[in-house]
Amino acid sequence: MDRRIRKNQSAIMNALMQLIAEKDFEKITINEIAERADVNRGTVYSHYSDKYDLLDKCIENQLIHLMESCYSADAAGPYPTKAPLLLTIKEIEKNALMYKTLLSIKEVPSFRVHLSSMINKQIMEHMKDNELSLDELDKLIYAQFMSSAIVGVIEWWFTQSMPCSAEELTERLWSLLEMNRMILSP
Repeated sequence: MDRRIRKNQSAIMNALMQLIAEKDFEKITINEIAERADVNRGTVYSHYSDKYDLLDKCIENQLIHLMESCYSADAAGPYPTKAPLLLTIKEIEKNALMYKTLLSIKEVPSFRVHLSSMINKQIMEHMKDNELSLDELDKLIYAQFMSSAIVGVIEWWFTQSMPCSAEELTERLWSLLEMNRMILSP
């Protein structure tokens, strides 16, 4: 991809994130995004069909970055390990304003749904070859429960102004996940 195109796309995405931090997503216009990104309105439309498409691409880019930064390919067994969870929470903490902003968008399918889906997928991957006596429906429900719980705790952490470090949050969350795992183990 042309360096100028990447630069424009990055500027446009950054402009959207800045604007979302300042006001409701529904009130943001393409003109404001273009002005903030210092590009023409036509440049925005040459890359994105509308602001919803732009938001989806922003979310997709953030999730790809989060996955690349945090996923541990050496994790084995039916359950995720604590290391990728800690890396994920630390990465979210490092970019707290952006993730808090993305998690707070209520008007459109939110980052929360995408983040939960990403975590759900990782949990399902870890359970693929497990020796648990769970049928497929139980696995689906378990993965949904766990991903919703993790994302819910992260949202709570933000709304409470991050009352503990990423490490402490991970330790406490992991303890709860381990208790749940012991209940499900044969």
